[in-house]
Amino acid sequence: MSDALTLVAETRDRAGKGASRALRREGRVPAVIYGGKEEPTPIHVEAKELVRQLGGGHFMNSIVMIDVGGKSVRTLPKDVTFHPVTERPVHVDFLRLAKDAKIQVAVPVVFVNEEASPGLKKGGVLNVVRHDLELVCEADKIPTEIQIDVTGREVGDSIHISSVALPEGSESAITDRDFTIATIVAPSALKRAEGEAESEAEGEEAATEEDKGGEEEASEE
Repeated sequence: MSDALTLVAETRDRAGKGASRALRREGRVPAVIYGGKEEPTPIHVEAKELVRQLGGGHFMNSIVMIDVGGKSVRTLPKDVTFHPVTERPVHVDFLRLAKDAKIQVAVPVVFVNEEASPGLKKGGVLNVVRHDLELVCEADKIPTEIQIDVTGREVGDSIHISSVALPEGSESAITDRDFTIATIVAPSALKRAEGEAESEAEGEEAATEEDKGGEEEASEE
């Protein structure tokens, strides 16, 4: 499960673009806490600490405990807006969570035991169709990642969501089909496709050269 993070925040007395720009000049990032059948709470957090937590890689899948005036609010980050040039965070939306809340999150997939896959040992290639899984999780049981064991997998095998053991408190958000997460494909199939592409390119190049030669002969006449 993702570890809970902590952010110290202060409430915002003023709204609007001018007030937000002033906060950013002071090294703060405007944010808002919403949801939970309560009024939205405008806040601002320290930019350096926010950037540090974003760099950890699991910020969007972590519970964030926001300390506002001595009161701790349990939230989940829902959206971070970045500056188009500097790529620094300029605004954050936090969803207020009830104790028994269920939420939809995208959880990264990690493949393990690749050395125990006969297909991969023979030179097969792991073709990842989905790098993240959309899951509905209990708010206090959000997994950091979903590990998929490829032990015994052969070339031509497909890994579907039905074959993945999801952790307790999590279920797939997609329930209308048994979708594919990854396949193991033969390297020969890849080489064949690359060879066909190269042959096609060579054919086009030869045709271009013939056209040029014909134009040169016509100009000499």
